[in-house]
Amino acid sequence: MIDAIFEPLSYGITLRALAEITLIGIVSGAIGCWIVLYELSYSAESLAHGLFPGLVAAALIGAPLLLGGAVGILIAAILVVVAGRMAGESPDTAIAVVITSLFGAGVLMALSPDSPAGLQGLLFGDLLGTTVTDILVAAVIGSAVLVALWLLHERLLAVGFDPGSGPALGVPVGVLNLILLGLVATTILVAVQGLGNLLVAAILVGPAAAARLLTRRVWPMMLAAGAVAVTAGVAGIYASYYLKTAAGASVVIALVLCYLLAAAAAQLRDRTAAVRH
Repeated sequence: MIDAIFEPLSYGITLRALAEITLIGIVSGAIGCWIVLYELSYSAESLAHGLFPGLVAAALIGAPLLLGGAVGILIAAILVVVAGRMAGESPDTAIAVVITSLFGAGVLMALSPDSPAGLQGLLFGDLLGTTVTDILVAAVIGSAVLVALWLLHERLLAVGFDPGSGPALGVPVGVLNLILLGLVATTILVAVQGLGNLLVAAILVGPAAAARLLTRRVWPMMLAAGAVAVTAGVAGIYASYYLKTAAGASVVIALVLCYLLAAAAAQLRDRTAAVRH
């Protein structure tokens, strides 16, 4: 058992992957709670898919993926706003069309025969290809997101449970929502390099959804979500090492299993409470 635990740690690629997924998990767990509480799961997934053409374009021209993703999110946001206004009473349908079109364009660019090898990894990530620079970037940006969440905590909490309290706090609800979406987009930019465009939404929503089954208080929920994300991340990396499976997909499967365990634990708790009463 001890050898099984320490053997993967003798490889630098595994250590770097573990460091990256731990950082991503902590930040995603925290921001994911607000995604779930504010019912922004669809928006988070849309942002992830919308930035894909920017990632591919950056990879094609040799620019930093972080820069390409940022440009991609900006363009996607502008198109979503324009489409929403033109759609009138069906903004969700317009947004879905825009995001699907952007994602499809990115896939065409990535899977084109003329594209260099490795671009397909943008779809599923490359945790085992994590560099020291990636870890440092994740640490710096992740810390900034956590500090912002800490500073905005009371306002997010108040508006989340009582939207009418925004003006009394001196922060319009729309502005607060935009700030929160900006933090979500920033987290996606960091996480997408490791987990890929198709899988990044799982670590943003899955741990928080599992944590919400176990507790209704925000701070314990954040701690539980971070713990679930990190546990699933570490388990996924180890599973990838021993089962020879893709690291990102292994992490997502571990996240699903954690959610199912949380759901079972919540049901058992509720049944036990019902029997006692």
